[in-house]
Amino acid sequence: MTARLVGRALRGLSLAQLRHVTPVRARAAPPGVRRVYRAVEREFGVLAPPLAAHAAAPATLAACWALLRETLLVPGAASREAKEAVAAAVSVGNVCPYCVTMHAGALRGLAAGPVARAVERGAFEAIPEGGTRAVAGWAAAGARRDSAGPPPFPAAAPELMGVALLLHYLNRVVNVFLGELPLPPWAPARTMGAVSPVLAWVIRSAGRRVGPPGRAPAAGAAPPPDLRWAAGNGSVARAVAEAALAAEAAGARAAPLAVRELLAGQLADWDGRPRGPSRAWVDDAVAPLTPGERPAGRVALLVALASYQVTDDDLAALPEPARDERALVELVSWAAMAAARTVVAWSAPEAA
Repeated sequence: MTARLVGRALRGLSLAQLRHVTPVRARAAPPGVRRVYRAVEREFGVLAPPLAAHAAAPATLAACWALLRETLLVPGAASREAKEAVAAAVSVGNVCPYCVTMHAGALRGLAAGPVARAVERGAFEAIPEGGTRAVAGWAAAGARRDSAGPPPFPAAAPELMGVALLLHYLNRVVNVFLGELPLPPWAPARTMGAVSPVLAWVIRSAGRRVGPPGRAPAAGAAPPPDLRWAAGNGSVARAVAEAALAAEAAGARAAPLAVRELLAGQLADWDGRPRGPSRAWVDDAVAPLTPGERPAGRVALLVALASYQVTDDDLAALPEPARDERALVELVSWAAMAAARTVVAWSAPEAA
């Protein structure tokens, strides 16, 4: 069986992994969602559940796919091995076991086994000297304001920073809408050993079908000031601009102004370190909001600053309009992108 047929066969298993949103199957999907699904399966190999989680908000889905395609998949100055190392390193720092499993698995097919195992453990010093060690260490350090710095390879900076932006965003989305492993909820964790090599093979095979830059939908607008680091690569810059615009529009629809202002203030003071270990910090932070605004404020702050702390009760407490699946996806997407932009800006060359 070809990798493409296996990818199609896995479509149902991908959708079965989703939490808090109803899976949107291709046959019942709006045309725009169906187009993205087809593109994802053709160039990524499988319908990636983190992308499928966006299907209730088609504009957000399209923007997320454009960002993933142009930063992670399209060949450029950075190798796929370097990009997967950045993706896995960011995911380790954000406590996103799902994404660590996916990207460390992809890395195993591109680099020596010890490299992938070291990245998966966050033991970057155990990686042999070279480009992979340099980019993984850079990505890990970039999650803290006081240790962030420009990427080690300036020519590849837009791609590497784009992958970091993508994963800082997706880690937060995944921690809300997916479980800890890329498996359906009824599958035992021990099956991951058999599933992971198959996924890696399908994704690696799809890499040969990735088209030239710029085929994904693009906003055509210049990146906003905090994303000017992308300007050196036209297709990455367009995808980054589209992702930023889509997230801002989603936030304007899904979050009250007071919640958007609260998150902006919290991010301005944040140094990248985890909040907690208790959740008292979020109760204190949302206290100035009205009772009706606090549930959305709580979810937004948790998604941005400690996405692994989001609970089912937090989502259930949202008022009825915000529990609409499109509104929920847009609220999470906006908060996740706001945090991702904040973190990646610390590594911009002009911030050094």
